[in-house]
Amino acid sequence: MVAPSSGSAGSSPAAASPGPSPRALRRIVAASLVGTTIEWYDFFLYGSAAALVFDELFFPDSDPLVGTLLAFLTYAVGFAARPVGALVFGHYGDRLGRKKLLVVSLLLMGGATFAIGLLPTHATVGSLAPVLLTALRLVQGFALGGEWGGAVLLVSEHGDARRRGFWASWPQTGAPAGQLLATGVLALLTALLSESAFTGWGWRVPFLLSGVLVLVGLWVRLAVDESPVFRQARERAAARAAAGAPVEEAPLRAVLRRHWRDVLVAMGARMAENISFYVLTAFILVYVTAHLDLSQQTGLNAVLLASAVHFCVIPLWGALSDRLGRRPVYCAGAVGVALWIFPFFALLDTRSFPLMALAVTVGLVLHGAMYAPQAAFFSELFATRMRYSGASIGAQFSSVAAGAPAPMIATALLAEFDGPVMVAVYVIAAALLTVVALACAAETSRRDLAAVGGDGNEVPAPSPADGSREPVEP
Repeated sequence: MVAPSSGSAGSSPAAASPGPSPRALRRIVAASLVGTTIEWYDFFLYGSAAALVFDELFFPDSDPLVGTLLAFLTYAVGFAARPVGALVFGHYGDRLGRKKLLVVSLLLMGGATFAIGLLPTHATVGSLAPVLLTALRLVQGFALGGEWGGAVLLVSEHGDARRRGFWASWPQTGAPAGQLLATGVLALLTALLSESAFTGWGWRVPFLLSGVLVLVGLWVRLAVDESPVFRQARERAAARAAAGAPVEEAPLRAVLRRHWRDVLVAMGARMAENISFYVLTAFILVYVTAHLDLSQQTGLNAVLLASAVHFCVIPLWGALSDRLGRRPVYCAGAVGVALWIFPFFALLDTRSFPLMALAVTVGLVLHGAMYAPQAAFFSELFATRMRYSGASIGAQFSSVAAGAPAPMIATALLAEFDGPVMVAVYVIAAALLTVVALACAAETSRRDLAAVGGDGNEVPAPSPADGSREPVEP
């Protein structure tokens, strides 16, 4: 872990180099937010479409619930590609810089999403249709695996330690903003079009819209500067190389050798956050239609309203983590989700839209307590020259076990037990894993991301009294 800001000379926030002006920082935050919003729009759009129409369009010979499971299987394939994206983008992001890789991830994600809007369906090309769909989903997952780490690091490494949780939480709002945008577009289309029109061609419109959004995102993202913390680390590495110092080991190898405990902490911390989110936003569309016999529009509208509130509360939770610490806020979210999951399903079962919207909204507010401090927390766990790799690996490898199978597991549990009880137990088990992971972590909120040892190299600091590991980072 990175040394706490009070733990070594020159490592306090006050001693760090001054950050950018408020105007420049807002521009950096906007660039990260716009990019992550577009990428999450693309990713969530697929999940919503998988729940609504992909079973009929790409798996028409299956039982409806089995077709939905197959559609969610292609949805999970995107998660399987995210660790690969984390490895590739993390390596080159630590070598070449955060900004360049963020541009590549945006182009890959937007191009794949636009192509999905042009895909022929099973009725046209038969079994080739789901194959093409799966291939494009792999590209989406690969791109998103590299997007998150770079976006949050670009903001974290520009800001100061005192408000890092607040500023770094803004790229996190790209998730509910993307969810809001994707769900809003789908809700509008399902409201304006007949079911046959939406199934026939209307579902393609949100995917094709991604092409326009990518152009906007590129325009904003290309205008920002590279992270100053990364530039300083690269300059120090170049100076050491010129002086004949040994060549630095690859970021991935360095992460696994120096920060493997931190990777496990990040993975465990993601379990409750990731699983609860997809149960609250993706599985709910299956639950309200297949179990409650309500319209698609009802579930979409509930998620739409809740996502708007989710967007607003994330920066508030991020700011609170600057005052109370990352772990207390994160832990409160995990415990809150575990306590809320049974009332969540009870409110859904009333079939009253206001109560259903309340159920999703409270769930996402509690989820925000985990998601908001996550960006700063994961950034603070790793050293600069391996931070992109470490944060991305910790976040994306866990998604294979958490978010990827969550809709499928929840759908299978619903079908097997004909009710939501075991789905709730599933979420509670994930929350327990997260609480254990947080208990194994040190508080990171006062760490200086630019702290270096006296010789400019990453060296372990003296072991503190509690025995926790606190290396100083370049």
